[in-house]
Amino acid sequence: MQIRELSIPDAYEITPVQRADDRGVFLEWYRFDKLAEVTGHPITLRQANTSVSKKGVVRGIHFADVPVGQAKYVTAMHGAVLDFAIDIRVGSPTFGQWDTVLLDDVDRKAIYLSEGLGHAFVALTDDAVVSYLVTDTYNPTAEHGINPLDEQIGLVFPPEAGEALLSPKDVEAPSLAEAEARGLLPRWDDVRAFYDLLNEANGA
Repeated sequence: MQIRELSIPDAYEITPVQRADDRGVFLEWYRFDKLAEVTGHPITLRQANTSVSKKGVVRGIHFADVPVGQAKYVTAMHGAVLDFAIDIRVGSPTFGQWDTVLLDDVDRKAIYLSEGLGHAFVALTDDAVVSYLVTDTYNPTAEHGINPLDEQIGLVFPPEAGEALLSPKDVEAPSLAEAEARGLLPRWDDVRAFYDLLNEANGA
């Protein structure tokens, strides 16, 4: 597989090698050792999630407190979504910026988002099935959201997604500025220190 860091530090696009024959296709969609080579440490998987979304559904922007945070390895098993990595780490050189990876059942790419990054996607097809491998179990007291329609962030959804469909929770989520004012956002220095601890535990 090929792994490329996005314009947002600590977020990566993963492109697998697909081997096709007259029976179908085989690929490795996750390799802990290959990912560890670029992150500096292997990730410890503690939960796997799956969502099924209609076209136009927007999920996010979601993030968790650091430490412990919740890193995510995300791929689309069926259909297509445009996945967003949003830098919400206060003090980061790319704070408030974002990058995208198209996840679909053609190229079968994945995206890895380190702890402290915001995550969202918009479904481009009906019955878009997205699977997430995450490094911590669900903890509602440590998880937060930012409104994905926040103009300061300015996420751009492709026309083929149609009308954006959001949950009431995401509609009511604060803007980036409001979340920062409330002290909800992770801080760049704290997150970097957490990454260093993970790397030191791995002997990096």
